Amino acid sequence: MKNILVTNDDGVYSPGLRLLYDAVKDLGRVFVVAPEVPKSASGLGLTLHKPLRITKLILDDMVVYAVNGTPSDIIHLALHVIAKKIDLVVSGINIGDNTSVQVILSSGTVGAAAQAALEGIPGIAFSVAVGSAEELEVNFELQELIKRTVRVFVREIIEHGFPRGVDVINVNFPAEVRKGIEIKVAKAAKLRFTEYVERRVDPRGKEYFWLYGYPKEPEPGTDVYVVLVEKNIAVTPLRLDLNVSTISEDFKGFFERISNNLRLLL
Repeated sequence: MKNILVTNDDGVYSPGLRLLYDAVKDLGRVFVVAPEVPKSASGLGLTLHKPLRITKLILDDMVVYAVNGTPSDIIHLALHVIAKKIDLVVSGINIGDNTSVQVILSSGTVGAAAQAALEGIPGIAFSVAVGSAEELEVNFELQELIKRTVRVFVREIIEHGFPRGVDVINVNFPAEVRKGIEIKVAKAAKLRFTEYVERRVDPRGKEYFWLYGYPKEPEPGTDVYVVLVEKNIAVTPLRLDLNVSTISEDFKGFFERISNNLRLLL
Protein backbone atom coordinates (compact mmCIF):
# COMPACT_ATOMS: atom_id res chain seq x y z
CA MET A 1 0.00 0.00 0.00
CA LYS A 2 1.36 3.40 -1.00
CA ASN A 3 1.78 6.25 1.45
CA ILE A 4 0.02 9.32 0.04
CA LEU A 5 0.49 12.81 1.45
CA VAL A 6 -2.44 15.19 0.98
CA THR A 7 -1.59 18.85 1.48
CA ASN A 8 -2.43 22.36 0.27
CA ASP A 9 -1.66 26.04 0.80
CA ASP A 10 -5.21 27.20 1.62
CA GLY A 11 -5.16 25.73 5.12
CA VAL A 12 -6.78 22.89 7.04
CA TYR A 13 -10.33 24.21 6.73
CA SER A 14 -10.36 24.64 2.96
CA PRO A 15 -13.08 22.63 1.19
CA GLY A 16 -10.48 21.86 -1.47
CA LEU A 17 -8.44 19.87 1.06
CA ARG A 18 -11.47 17.85 2.07
CA LEU A 19 -12.34 17.22 -1.58
CA LEU A 20 -8.83 15.98 -2.31
CA TYR A 21 -8.87 13.71 0.74
CA ASP A 22 -12.22 12.22 -0.26
CA ALA A 23 -10.86 11.49 -3.73
CA VAL A 24 -7.84 9.48 -2.53
CA LYS A 25 -8.68 8.20 0.95
CA ASP A 26 -9.22 4.61 -0.19
CA LEU A 27 -6.28 4.51 -2.63
CA GLY A 28 -3.50 4.13 -0.07
CA ARG A 29 -2.37 5.00 3.43
CA VAL A 30 -3.27 8.68 3.46
CA PHE A 31 -1.70 11.40 5.62
CA VAL A 32 -3.30 14.84 5.60
CA VAL A 33 -0.88 17.59 6.62
CA ALA A 34 -1.73 21.22 5.88
CA PRO A 35 -0.98 24.76 7.06
CA GLU A 36 -2.99 25.81 10.11
CA VAL A 37 -3.76 29.10 8.30
CA PRO A 38 -3.73 29.93 4.59
CA LYS A 39 -0.24 30.18 3.07
CA SER A 40 -1.09 31.19 -0.49
CA ALA A 41 1.73 32.49 -2.70
CA SER A 42 4.39 30.99 -0.40
CA GLY A 43 6.13 29.16 -3.25
CA LEU A 44 9.09 27.10 -2.00
CA GLY A 45 9.45 29.25 1.11
CA LEU A 46 10.74 27.62 4.30
CA THR A 47 10.37 28.63 7.94
CA LEU A 48 13.90 29.02 9.29
CA HIS A 49 13.65 31.61 12.08
CA LYS A 50 10.96 30.24 14.39
CA PRO A 51 10.00 26.78 15.67
CA LEU A 52 7.54 24.65 13.75
CA ARG A 53 4.67 23.04 15.62
CA ILE A 54 2.25 20.28 14.68
CA THR A 55 -1.31 20.05 16.01
CA LYS A 56 -3.44 16.96 15.41
CA LEU A 57 -7.05 17.73 14.49
CA ILE A 58 -10.03 15.49 13.73
CA LEU A 59 -12.42 17.05 11.22
CA ASP A 60 -15.32 14.63 10.86
CA ASP A 61 -13.63 11.41 9.66
CA MET A 62 -10.44 13.18 8.48
CA VAL A 63 -7.38 13.26 10.71
CA VAL A 64 -5.37 16.37 9.90
CA TYR A 65 -1.95 17.48 11.10
CA ALA A 66 -1.98 21.28 11.18
CA VAL A 67 1.42 22.96 10.82
CA ASN A 68 2.29 26.57 11.60
CA GLY A 69 4.48 26.73 8.51
CA THR A 70 4.54 26.64 4.74
CA PRO A 71 3.68 23.85 2.28
CA SER A 72 7.41 23.24 1.78
CA ASP A 73 7.86 22.91 5.55
CA ILE A 74 5.10 20.33 5.49
CA ILE A 75 6.97 18.11 3.04
CA HIS A 76 9.96 17.99 5.41
CA LEU A 77 7.83 17.38 8.50
CA ALA A 78 5.83 14.66 6.78
CA LEU A 79 9.02 12.92 5.71
CA HIS A 80 10.92 13.17 8.98
CA VAL A 81 8.24 13.34 11.69
CA ILE A 82 4.73 12.31 10.67
CA ALA A 83 4.79 9.63 7.98
CA LYS A 84 8.54 9.00 7.56
CA LYS A 85 7.96 7.55 4.08
CA ILE A 86 5.94 9.19 1.30
CA ASP A 87 5.34 7.62 -2.11
CA LEU A 88 3.18 10.37 -3.65
CA VAL A 89 2.25 13.95 -2.82
CA VAL A 90 -1.07 15.36 -3.99
CA SER A 91 -1.53 19.07 -3.32
CA GLY A 92 -4.75 21.08 -3.55
CA ILE A 93 -7.45 21.47 -4.46
CA ASN A 94 -6.35 25.09 -4.69
CA ILE A 95 -9.06 27.75 -4.68
CA GLY A 96 -8.13 29.65 -7.84
CA ASP A 97 -6.17 28.48 -10.85
CA ASN A 98 -2.39 28.09 -10.79
CA THR A 99 -1.68 28.78 -14.44
CA SER A 100 1.35 30.50 -16.03
CA VAL A 101 4.99 30.53 -14.97
CA GLN A 102 4.29 33.75 -13.09
CA VAL A 103 1.72 32.10 -10.82
CA ILE A 104 3.29 28.63 -10.68
CA LEU A 105 6.56 29.98 -9.24
CA SER A 106 4.75 31.73 -6.39
CA SER A 107 2.13 29.06 -5.71
CA GLY A 108 2.29 27.22 -2.40
CA THR A 109 0.14 24.46 -3.89
CA VAL A 110 2.61 23.82 -6.68
CA GLY A 111 5.42 24.57 -4.24
CA ALA A 112 4.49 21.55 -2.11
CA ALA A 113 4.61 19.28 -5.16
CA ALA A 114 7.89 20.86 -6.27
CA GLN A 115 9.47 20.42 -2.83
CA ALA A 116 8.39 16.79 -2.94
CA ALA A 117 10.02 16.41 -6.36
CA LEU A 118 13.27 17.87 -5.00
CA GLU A 119 13.14 15.11 -2.37
CA GLY A 120 12.63 12.47 -5.07
CA ILE A 121 8.89 12.06 -4.48
CA PRO A 122 6.33 12.33 -7.30
CA GLY A 123 4.09 15.36 -6.88
CA ILE A 124 0.83 16.52 -8.46
CA ALA A 125 -0.81 19.89 -7.88
CA PHE A 126 -4.54 20.39 -8.47
CA SER A 127 -6.26 23.76 -8.73
CA VAL A 128 -9.67 25.02 -9.81
CA ALA A 129 -10.40 28.43 -11.32
CA VAL A 130 -13.16 29.44 -8.90
CA GLY A 131 -13.20 32.82 -7.24
CA SER A 132 -13.94 31.59 -3.72
CA ALA A 133 -14.23 28.50 -1.54
CA GLU A 134 -17.98 29.02 -1.39
CA GLU A 135 -18.20 28.79 -5.18
CA LEU A 136 -16.62 25.34 -5.07
CA GLU A 137 -18.72 24.19 -2.11
CA VAL A 138 -22.02 24.73 -3.91
CA ASN A 139 -20.96 23.32 -7.29
CA PHE A 140 -21.47 19.58 -6.75
CA GLU A 141 -21.05 18.75 -10.43
CA LEU A 142 -17.62 20.38 -10.42
CA GLN A 143 -16.69 18.57 -7.21
CA GLU A 144 -17.53 15.21 -8.77
CA LEU A 145 -15.53 16.01 -11.90
CA ILE A 146 -12.51 16.91 -9.77
CA LYS A 147 -12.79 13.80 -7.61
CA ARG A 148 -13.08 11.47 -10.61
CA THR A 149 -10.13 13.14 -12.34
CA VAL A 150 -7.91 13.05 -9.26
CA ARG A 151 -8.65 9.35 -8.77
CA VAL A 152 -7.69 8.57 -12.37
CA PHE A 153 -4.36 10.39 -11.97
CA VAL A 154 -3.51 8.75 -8.66
CA ARG A 155 -4.48 5.26 -9.77
CA GLU A 156 -2.38 5.64 -12.92
CA ILE A 157 0.67 6.62 -10.88
CA ILE A 158 0.15 3.81 -8.36
CA GLU A 159 -0.21 1.21 -11.11
CA HIS A 160 2.32 2.46 -13.67
CA GLY A 161 4.57 4.94 -11.87
CA PHE A 162 5.29 8.61 -12.49
CA PRO A 163 6.17 9.53 -16.08
CA ARG A 164 9.91 9.75 -16.74
CA GLY A 165 11.30 13.18 -17.57
CA VAL A 166 8.65 14.97 -15.49
CA ASP A 167 9.14 16.35 -11.96
CA VAL A 168 5.71 17.84 -11.22
CA ILE A 169 2.31 17.56 -12.88
CA ASN A 170 0.20 20.71 -12.61
CA VAL A 171 -3.53 20.19 -13.22
CA ASN A 172 -6.01 23.07 -13.50
CA PHE A 173 -9.79 22.77 -13.70
CA PRO A 174 -12.18 25.40 -15.09
CA ALA A 175 -14.76 26.98 -12.81
CA GLU A 176 -17.66 25.20 -14.48
CA VAL A 177 -18.46 21.86 -16.05
CA ARG A 178 -19.62 22.24 -19.62
CA LYS A 179 -20.91 19.55 -21.94
CA GLY A 180 -18.06 17.98 -23.89
CA ILE A 181 -15.35 19.17 -21.50
CA GLU A 182 -11.89 17.92 -22.53
CA ILE A 183 -8.57 17.32 -20.81
CA LYS A 184 -5.57 18.74 -22.66
CA VAL A 185 -1.81 18.97 -22.28
CA ALA A 186 -0.92 22.67 -22.24
CA LYS A 187 2.33 24.56 -21.81
CA ALA A 188 2.52 27.15 -19.06
CA ALA A 189 1.96 30.70 -20.26
CA LYS A 190 4.69 33.10 -19.18
CA LEU A 191 2.38 35.68 -17.59
CA ARG A 192 -1.12 35.55 -16.17
CA PHE A 193 -1.31 39.13 -14.91
CA THR A 194 0.08 42.57 -15.55
CA GLU A 195 1.12 43.50 -12.06
CA TYR A 196 0.14 46.79 -10.49
CA VAL A 197 0.93 48.48 -7.19
CA GLU A 198 -1.85 50.62 -5.71
CA ARG A 199 -0.81 53.33 -3.27
CA ARG A 200 -3.19 54.31 -0.48
CA VAL A 201 -3.07 56.44 2.66
CA ASP A 202 -4.46 55.31 6.01
CA PRO A 203 -6.47 57.62 8.38
CA ARG A 204 -3.21 58.60 10.10
CA GLY A 205 -1.66 59.77 6.86
CA LYS A 206 0.71 56.82 6.49
CA GLU A 207 1.26 55.24 3.10
CA TYR A 208 0.43 51.60 2.42
CA PHE A 209 0.27 49.53 -0.75
CA TRP A 210 -1.76 46.75 -2.35
CA LEU A 211 -0.29 44.45 -4.99
CA TYR A 212 -2.76 43.78 -7.74
CA GLY A 213 -2.78 42.20 -11.18
CA TYR A 214 -4.83 42.80 -14.31
CA PRO A 215 -5.43 39.63 -16.36
CA LYS A 216 -3.45 39.48 -19.59
CA GLU A 217 -4.89 38.33 -22.91
CA PRO A 218 -4.27 34.55 -22.89
CA GLU A 219 -2.26 32.95 -25.68
CA PRO A 220 -3.87 29.93 -27.43
CA GLY A 221 -2.31 26.61 -26.47
CA THR A 222 -1.32 27.75 -22.99
CA ASP A 223 -2.71 26.57 -19.66
CA VAL A 224 -4.38 29.96 -19.13
CA TYR A 225 -6.19 29.72 -22.46
CA VAL A 226 -7.27 26.09 -22.01
CA VAL A 227 -8.75 26.71 -18.57
CA LEU A 228 -10.17 30.23 -18.78
CA VAL A 229 -11.18 30.51 -22.44
CA GLU A 230 -11.87 26.96 -23.59
CA LYS A 231 -13.17 25.89 -20.14
CA ASN A 232 -11.21 22.64 -20.36
CA ILE A 233 -8.88 20.85 -17.95
CA ALA A 234 -5.22 21.74 -18.47
CA VAL A 235 -2.41 19.32 -17.61
CA THR A 236 1.07 20.86 -17.55
CA PRO A 237 4.12 18.63 -17.00
CA LEU A 238 6.93 20.57 -15.33
CA ARG A 239 10.68 20.13 -15.00
CA LEU A 240 12.61 21.71 -12.14
CA ASP A 241 15.85 21.95 -14.09
CA LEU A 242 16.45 25.69 -14.37
CA ASN A 243 19.43 25.36 -16.68
CA VAL A 244 19.11 26.48 -20.31
CA SER A 245 19.23 23.53 -22.71
CA THR A 246 21.65 25.25 -25.12
CA ILE A 247 24.19 28.01 -24.47
CA SER A 248 23.37 30.72 -27.01
CA GLU A 249 25.95 32.53 -29.12
CA ASP A 250 24.80 35.76 -27.52
CA PHE A 251 25.56 34.40 -24.05
CA LYS A 252 28.94 33.08 -25.23
CA GLY A 253 29.84 36.58 -26.40
CA PHE A 254 28.54 38.08 -23.16
CA PHE A 255 30.59 35.66 -21.07
CA GLU A 256 33.73 36.15 -23.16
CA ARG A 257 33.57 39.92 -22.60
CA ILE A 258 33.02 39.41 -18.85
CA SER A 259 35.91 36.94 -18.70
CA ASN A 260 38.29 39.21 -20.62
CA ASN A 261 37.45 42.22 -18.46
CA LEU A 262 37.88 40.25 -15.25
CA ARG A 263 41.33 39.03 -16.32
CA LEU A 264 42.45 42.65 -16.19
CA LEU A 265 41.21 42.97 -12.62
CA LEU A 266 42.08 39.62 -11.03
